Amino acid sequence: MLKIINKKMIVAQGTVMGVLLSGTSQAHAQVGDNDFSVIAENIADSVEELPGLLSAFAYMIGLLMGVLGVLKIKDHVENPSQTQLKDGAIRLAAGGALFALPMLFESMQNTIGLTNNLVEPAELEGATFRIRP
Repeated sequence: MLKIINKKMIVAQGTVMGVLLSGTSQAHAQVGDNDFSVIAENIADSVEELPGLLSAFAYMIGLLMGVLGVLKIKDHVENPSQTQLKDGAIRLAAGGALFALPMLFESMQNTIGLTNNLVEPAELEGATFRIRP
């Protein structure tokens, strides 16, 4: 049963990755435009899609690792001498970490300031002291 699930998951992941990678970017330079600014712009436009691709990959692999972890724990319950409990626990922990990775990336970007959703510190525009002589 585990082999059937693995084959189906691999086919599904391949299909999703094929769909994600088949989208073409609008940043294609003309044949005569080979200066550095056009090349740099094309690279920047191509790299913009990378975080989304990595997030999709992390979600898919995290979900797969979670399912495999549950199946390993099931195998341990059925035959404890054959399958150790740590095998399923490690897969569950790795799946949870991969599933949380895109949220961690987003919070790091917000903290560092790579997105527009920044919380700026308060600025002091002026101070008045009411001191009486």
